[in-house]
Amino acid sequence: MYTFSSKLKTFSLVLMVLGIIGIGIGFVSVPNKEEVKEMIENAHDGHHGKASTQESHANHEVTSDAHAHKSDVKQESRGHEDAHLEHVLHQQENKPWSAFYVACIFFMLLTVGVLAFYAIQQAAQAGWSPILFRVMEGITGYLLPGSIIFFIFLVLSGFHFNHLFVWMDEAEVAKDHLLQAKSGYLNVPFFLIRAIMFLGGWNLYRYISRKNSIAQDDATDVSFYKKNFKWAAGFLVFFIVSESIMSWDWIMSVDPHWYSTLFGWYVFASFFVSGITVIALVTLYLKSKGYLENVNTSHIHDLAKFMFGISIFWTYLWFSQFMLIWYSDIPEEVTYFVFRIENYKLPFFGMLVMNFVFPLLILINTDFKRLSWIIVMAGIVILCGHYIDFYNMIMPATVGDQWFIGWAELGSIAFFLGLFIFVVFTTLTKASLIAKGNPLMEESKHFHY
Repeated sequence: MYTFSSKLKTFSLVLMVLGIIGIGIGFVSVPNKEEVKEMIENAHDGHHGKASTQESHANHEVTSDAHAHKSDVKQESRGHEDAHLEHVLHQQENKPWSAFYVACIFFMLLTVGVLAFYAIQQAAQAGWSPILFRVMEGITGYLLPGSIIFFIFLVLSGFHFNHLFVWMDEAEVAKDHLLQAKSGYLNVPFFLIRAIMFLGGWNLYRYISRKNSIAQDDATDVSFYKKNFKWAAGFLVFFIVSESIMSWDWIMSVDPHWYSTLFGWYVFASFFVSGITVIALVTLYLKSKGYLENVNTSHIHDLAKFMFGISIFWTYLWFSQFMLIWYSDIPEEVTYFVFRIENYKLPFFGMLVMNFVFPLLILINTDFKRLSWIIVMAGIVILCGHYIDFYNMIMPATVGDQWFIGWAELGSIAFFLGLFIFVVFTTLTKASLIAKGNPLMEESKHFHY
């Protein structure tokens, strides 16, 4: 039985406290309307000067009614300034919310990725992986608290505590024909109902599979193992549908004018490889503490192969999406990448290096896949890279070019990382680290190649 070390528990609690402080500072430090106005004037070197230029150009074309036209131009210019001010104010107000949202959805979906990997192993009746099942079950223990926090966030968004989802703003929908056309699908009640269905379905499968897995330890037959096989097969059908719709709802809809038919697969590849990476890191940590003595370099090698293979799969999807959209140059689609390349150069290109170039160079070597320190180093880079991937998907649509790494971003990462560590390692103490009732356990223990 695993014992949650006091040092790791203290570390996770300190992270959560520091995270809460950082998140609080992020919300408190949001600038007010006057500060945003001053910031705009400083950033654009006198926005009113531009308005005057436009006004002068307009006056050049008028005739005897120049003064009346001048007044109209002033009013129009003032209207544009007010709209721009309101837009930037919303972006500033969104910043701490967006930072919290990125960390919240990343850690929750990472857990869903582990749950999907676990279900695949169950449905495939894989012989190499049962020795890792309790590690996977421990990681998926975070799914319930993560889902609760995430759903509360969605409800707060629905009640207009933030402006992350522009289609939730009735005033914006009223003047946008595209949002009006999508209102039958993108509306708050239906949005929350879908979220309940997806989160509920994932948590239900996790609860049942965990319950059956523990029950199998003391069973005299393999009935619970067979039940888990059937539940895994059914869950995977539900998962592949719910995951695609989830990616449209929770990520793509922050930018409702843009769409990609590859997006569901792209998001899946990102959190799936992140989940497998966490399985490897937790396994190596437990083994370093004297647990999981039957886990050998062949198990680690297989996890590393999945880390490498799904990283390449993610790259294939990223390039397929980017290349087709960039080559077709359709304004409604290509602006998604143009804005990120112009305003998010470091996270945009840095993500590609961390998620593709680094895993390719490090994990393509077979011998490296058996070295713990290599796996840990590659795993940390992959997790950071895919966190930045989620950052790139969400922040440009919610905060525009007003991004920077501040208290809210660091605090959100610290809080959810601390909560994740605390929940996962607490869950690992609830049952034996070896699913001894699994009929394939002996094969898994002696897995070598």
